[in-house]
Amino acid sequence: MTSPDTAATRAETGPVSHLGRIIAIASGKGGVGKSTVTANLAVTLAQRGLRVGLVDADLYGPSIPGMLGIDTASPPAMAPDGKVTPAVAHGVKVMSMAMLTGDDSPAILRGPMVTKYLQMFIVQVQWGELDVLLLDLPPGTGDTQLTLAQSFPLTGAVVVSTPQDVSLKIARRGLRMLEKVNVPILGIVENMSGFTCPSCGEVTHIFHHGGAREIAATLGVPYLGAIPLDPAIVDSGDDGLPLPVTAPDGPAARAYASIADTLTGDLAQAPGLQVPFDWQLNAGTGKPAPVAAVPKATADRPLALDFDATGLIIRWADRTQTIDPRELRLACNCATCRDEISGKRLLVPASVPLDVVPTRIWSVGNYAFGVRFSDGHDSGIYPLTMLRGIESAEAEDV
Repeated sequence: MTSPDTAATRAETGPVSHLGRIIAIASGKGGVGKSTVTANLAVTLAQRGLRVGLVDADLYGPSIPGMLGIDTASPPAMAPDGKVTPAVAHGVKVMSMAMLTGDDSPAILRGPMVTKYLQMFIVQVQWGELDVLLLDLPPGTGDTQLTLAQSFPLTGAVVVSTPQDVSLKIARRGLRMLEKVNVPILGIVENMSGFTCPSCGEVTHIFHHGGAREIAATLGVPYLGAIPLDPAIVDSGDDGLPLPVTAPDGPAARAYASIADTLTGDLAQAPGLQVPFDWQLNAGTGKPAPVAAVPKATADRPLALDFDATGLIIRWADRTQTIDPRELRLACNCATCRDEISGKRLLVPASVPLDVVPTRIWSVGNYAFGVRFSDGHDSGIYPLTMLRGIESAEAEDV
């Protein structure tokens, strides 16, 4: 295979600098947990405050929406500029064929249509400004891998394998294929590397282990780490609640965190409030210290929090926002306040006191706040993107 001439194809797809680093997650064969690794890695990066997009590039077997709890019953909306609006789950923007076809309808596509959809998923989606765009590739070395390598300036690829010899041999072929199309290899991950006991947390190596490290050393590519076989990973994926959300302190979540730091550690230093924090408003303790806006500051990272008679004051890099406390309470989207399936509002506004105020605000990763109110309600999570959209008071430009 010759190296692709990417100049023409990239020109056709248009500029993609707003997508940040484009990282492909690949595997030589199926069944190695590549999509699970991609979904959990995306959420881990989002929890670190990065702006993350995820393209489910496995058009024939999309699985990302199910792992992230995204409802695919209705097609995605169209933005005013004609681009598709991605779904958002756990701080990650997502585009998948499953959002267009539903759970039970197969995608029956010939090669040219595969190329068309892949390019659409990247350039015709309203991603906004991203730090990282992850591409969950299908297994193998076919049309999808070649199309993406030819059409977009990939920062690099991560190859996922299991400890089995056959998987490692096929992973080696995948690595060689990526090298032939001039895609830098960012590293190899050994998935299902040992069993994590659900009772004691001890990791037992029931299969061979260390093969991925040996291949990485042989081929001269980075070894990113091993992710243990943890029953919680399966349960969280089936429930649509990623492991970094349900079990952030477990061995597998720590492995994902280490891989995320290796891949994008320099990006994770974007200015913003230092987390974690737990601000007890009544006691006047735990209030996060404000930080100064710098050129690297992103608009969706808060720089300061305050509260006075006017409401909750959030200072962003581009504006200062004041949110009325009752409006904040009414905006809660927890399962008590809004039906998770239909989206119907369950909270009766008349039941919320006019003088309700927040009594505690705490960080949820780097992507959301938790809030306890004076009426006792504390089960809602407020993503930062959601807070920026609340227009209860006129914002002032900074």
